[in-house]
Amino acid sequence: MVSEGAEGRRARTLRAELALKTLTTDLDSRERLRRILEQALVFAGATFAGVYTSGQADLLCLVESVGVPRTLYGLRDGYPASGGAPVAEARRGGDPVWLGPEDLAAGCDSRRLPTGEFHLAALPVRGDGDGGCLLAVSEHPAGFDTEDRACLTLIAEAVAIPVPDEAVAGEDLPAGSFDLAMDTGRVEVGGDILTLFGLGPDDFDGKVETLLGLTVPEDLPSLMSVVEADHMAIGDRELEFRVLQPSGPPKWLRLRGRLLPGGDGRPARLVGTVGDASQLRSGVNDVARVQRLAAALAMAGTVRDVSQAVVAALRKPLRADRIALAELEGDRLVVTVLDPPEPESWPELWRQEWRSEWPDAPVRAMPTLAAALREGRAAIWPAGTDLEPALAEVGPGGLAVLPLSAGGRVSGACLIGWDDPHVFGPDERALLTASAGLAGQALMRAHAFDAEHELVGMLQRQLLPRRLPKLPGGVAVARYLPTTAGLEVGGDWYDVIPLPDNHVALVIGDVQGHNAGAATLMGQMRTALRAYAVEGHPPDVVVSHANRLLIDLETDLFATCCYVDVDMEEGSAWYVRAGHLPPVLRHPDGGTEIPELDGGPPLGVVTQADFPMSPLRLQPGTVIALTTDGLVESKEADIDEGLDRLAHGLAVSDPAHLGLVADALLGNARRDDDVALLLMRYDGLATRPRRENWTVWRVPEAARHARRFTKRTLRVWGVTDEVDTILLVVSELVTNALVHTDGPVRLDLTLVNHRFRVAVADSSPRTPVKPTSIGWEATGGRGILLVEAMSAAWGTVPVSGGKQVWAEIALDR
Repeated sequence: MVSEGAEGRRARTLRAELALKTLTTDLDSRERLRRILEQALVFAGATFAGVYTSGQADLLCLVESVGVPRTLYGLRDGYPASGGAPVAEARRGGDPVWLGPEDLAAGCDSRRLPTGEFHLAALPVRGDGDGGCLLAVSEHPAGFDTEDRACLTLIAEAVAIPVPDEAVAGEDLPAGSFDLAMDTGRVEVGGDILTLFGLGPDDFDGKVETLLGLTVPEDLPSLMSVVEADHMAIGDRELEFRVLQPSGPPKWLRLRGRLLPGGDGRPARLVGTVGDASQLRSGVNDVARVQRLAAALAMAGTVRDVSQAVVAALRKPLRADRIALAELEGDRLVVTVLDPPEPESWPELWRQEWRSEWPDAPVRAMPTLAAALREGRAAIWPAGTDLEPALAEVGPGGLAVLPLSAGGRVSGACLIGWDDPHVFGPDERALLTASAGLAGQALMRAHAFDAEHELVGMLQRQLLPRRLPKLPGGVAVARYLPTTAGLEVGGDWYDVIPLPDNHVALVIGDVQGHNAGAATLMGQMRTALRAYAVEGHPPDVVVSHANRLLIDLETDLFATCCYVDVDMEEGSAWYVRAGHLPPVLRHPDGGTEIPELDGGPPLGVVTQADFPMSPLRLQPGTVIALTTDGLVESKEADIDEGLDRLAHGLAVSDPAHLGLVADALLGNARRDDDVALLLMRYDGLATRPRRENWTVWRVPEAARHARRFTKRTLRVWGVTDEVDTILLVVSELVTNALVHTDGPVRLDLTLVNHRFRVAVADSSPRTPVKPTSIGWEATGGRGILLVEAMSAAWGTVPVSGGKQVWAEIALDR
């Protein structure tokens, strides 16, 4: 086992000095400066390093940087030379400035600093002009130790070597270089750049617009952000873009540029290089890989994103046969990414512990690995080292273990293995050490992100239906995808509400905003719509009540909604839109339809708003799709294009497997907004109920008329069983409604699947109360007891303006 101990730490300064000496020759000034700064990542444990030099208007400007983006630490691209920033103090005083978290919190820029602890170093840089400053950041809990500070001092001295001016106007440029005057747009380019753009020296007029006109239009916005001075900050930029070719696909080019500040009457200039992107591939010993890994980790949000970024950055450059990233949870290594992913490529112990998608191996089964994790430093075992089988099979030709530590504790490990004997050179060791430090910090941030995101997801799941109800004559499925752009809760919701008489309400909506307030309002609106629907109101009344409720809540938020009331017996539906997308229909023949009828305004905007109802005709096999704008709207396409794309996806799908259809429709959903999708396939009822209803007159013999109507209906339907029981229940329910309520009374009779249903609706919201005890002398109160005794089931439900009391009687045939 080989690891960096005390002797290795003492030799670190010597290795850094040797590396810096090799970088001061045979390199152009721009590349040399970048390479020098990269040594701070490798030898000083820095996560960011940059150089500030004097610019115009008494400003210290960032001219070069490596590592993670400066914005993660609240650093600016320029500081007043006379101000109190660390770079200004180090330049004025001529002495290094070393600041810890407490010092930074008390500084003048403390409000710009992000959460989390880090250390900052500012060292003066001597040059031909007014000099500048080297700025470095470390996330190590102890900050920069003695060896780190010695390495940074060497790096600051190396930066002080005079840097030749970039090419100036009138001089010949290197073949792949350019020099753009930001005030005039005139650009001088080398011959290789003209060749890449397909131009000859006589064809180029010296204008940057000529070169931009040869690029792919979609890449122009990113290029304009570089070549327009108003959009570009002082410092370094790098991007890839495409150039149109006379034949064949466009060619990818890579631009690396640096905006040099003006001053003393000189304009600001953008200088840099342009090369064929397919040819810009550095070797395994190129320390720039550390910077690319740092940039990838800065964009990684989840633990899995971090793992995939590390695998992509290390496996091919190191020519490794396998690589694994694992989190340390207690005494187990929970692997998040394996490359290759096949179980056969990994040790037998790992295959035995293969529990789900990835293995879950105990650390106690690998004591050598456990010792390396306790030490907390990169460990390397060459070919032939006697290791336990669980490790030996990972790298029979050589094995490297990188403990991923942050905040003073090890949070995971990276295992890299080779099948053939592998020789570990100093460049590889430096790359492994630097990568481990960056990945550890990123893994710690990802742990926090995953935990918060899971909490947000749990809250969202509690506000949405846990499961959808079984529908008579149809099937419904729903999907919800929370946004991955942040940790805030979205306001999208859906609901499926069973209603009396085989009606079903489909609801989908979206509350403005992505925060806890939007989520709370979403829960209120979902509950309110469900309550209004169950009361038996028609769709326009349900939505109008929800609109008035939202206005009465006096919130600054509004909501959109689409409400569809489906009659599963008749195959018809009425829908209402409140500022929401219309439903999309897929007919049984595969054709699609997007109704374009008018809707109402969003909820919570206008007090007296009209919400017109629009009809839909359904055939067995028709699919209704409701969704939110997160699925159909993006920066690249408007809502109409998104709806057409959704309709096409429905047209080519197989509605027999509705869950697979929903998954396919969400396959390309963008994740910078919440997405809710609700699908219902109308199949039609296998047995349609038989229904009759009658308005009960308030006359002395009303109960006898109700029994006569019921007896006539039973005879027409051919019902001969339980006739006396049915007539008794009708008589009791009708009498109850006439005696205890005012207003109209309606009798509804339904026969379906050998069950006869009697329902009596009245205008009183009071539910009948079943008496607990009745004396022999009592003259009333036995009606509900008789109904309960004679029925298989009975109950009461609210309807618009009153209630409905119902009872079901089971028939033998």
